[in-house]
Amino acid sequence: MSISISNLSKKYTDQTVLNNINIHIGEGEIVGFLGPNGAGKTTTMKIISGALAYSQGSVKVCGKEVAEHPLLIKSYLGYLPEHNPLYLDMYVREYLHFVADIYQLGKSKNQRVEELIDQVGLRPEFHKKIGQLSKGYKQRVGLAQALIPNPKVLILDEPTTGLDPNQLEEIRTLIREIGKDRTVLLSTHIMQEIKAICNRVMVINQGEIVADYTDLSKINAFDENSYMIEVEFLDEMEDIVLQSLPQTISIECIDSKLVRIASSNDIRAHVFDLAVANQNKILSLKKVERSMEEVFKMLTHK
Repeated sequence: MSISISNLSKKYTDQTVLNNINIHIGEGEIVGFLGPNGAGKTTTMKIISGALAYSQGSVKVCGKEVAEHPLLIKSYLGYLPEHNPLYLDMYVREYLHFVADIYQLGKSKNQRVEELIDQVGLRPEFHKKIGQLSKGYKQRVGLAQALIPNPKVLILDEPTTGLDPNQLEEIRTLIREIGKDRTVLLSTHIMQEIKAICNRVMVINQGEIVADYTDLSKINAFDENSYMIEVEFLDEMEDIVLQSLPQTISIECIDSKLVRIASSNDIRAHVFDLAVANQNKILSLKKVERSMEEVFKMLTHK
């Protein structure tokens, strides 16, 4: 496993930030770490990177315990924090050389820096000071510095926050490309990030892992035992009549004639019979899936 977390808890005095979480991520996965603000995403990432201590549980990167091998772990990892810590007065190439010196790349430094300038698309702007760059190019510099040691594991904490739509697509494409030959753990609270980048999603809420989807096609189903349909009637159907439908879990009236019904089984035939019995007609009837936004709210609402 590239990342293996077992029974990890973290407290600040009387506040529990992480509550006995377990996470296991294999090589080559691009994992979305989804959750609302304050759920524990950043704390978990800081612990994995070795930037934050832990006293309860086990955290391993590439088979090595983080607390026991802090320097070795840093050679395995590339880490881009939420607030990209760049030296704004340094030129792009100058800054990347500075980071490469920290990793003691030696004679391979120049080649590695030039490779990364091309890989992350910095060549048009590399002659500028970092402070002169747009937010999108600053994120590219942050990604480049995280990739300097050619890490086996890449940790990205909300890397697309504050980007415009064009910058978003560029950074997403870059992350997908980078993730082809390494493990990526990407935190976000933006639904679109998941489908755009990831092949697995974990959801954390109030310090606990509440869902882990290895098959993204099942995310919108949320509950495989429920069946949801949307029905448009010709005339208004009274609530009391709809309540007579069997095996219903919930009935939501979107407007006077449009109704969304969740049930434990397929009840489309019952809906048709109900309309006929009440001298009404069905204009449309379709099976629907919950949006990712709805799933997110259901998983993280307490």
